[in-house]
Amino acid sequence: QVQLVESGGGLVQAGGSLRLSCAASGPTFSSYAMGWFRQAPGKEREFVADISWDGASTRYADSVKGRFTISKDNAKNTMHLQMDSLNAEDTAVYYCNADRCPPYGCYTQAWAQGTQVTVSS
Repeated sequence: QVQLVESGGGLVQAGGSLRLSCAASGPTFSSYAMGWFRQAPGKEREFVADISWDGASTRYADSVKGRFTISKDNAKNTMHLQMDSLNAEDTAVYYCNADRCPPYGCYTQAWAQGTQVTVSS
């Protein structure tokens, strides 16, 4: 079972940027698809972005397209979410996850502990 630890959250003014990082244990990081979700107070957890195991394919929620960039470095067992042009609606706890993706679907294997992102107006 892969273990995930994330970092990089904090307080930022509207219009600013943050970069979240997610580090995985073990030697098999390259075999996992990775994703980011977030959960604001009083709301359900929502999809933000994900990336295929080889980094070739990415997807983004409509709310973050053009502002967030997901990336994966298999050599360093690390995944990142670069967040630009942040606004108050981005305030949430952000979680990274790892998926196994055989040909007919993806199945979540692990969640990180979460990191708080707070955007002030």
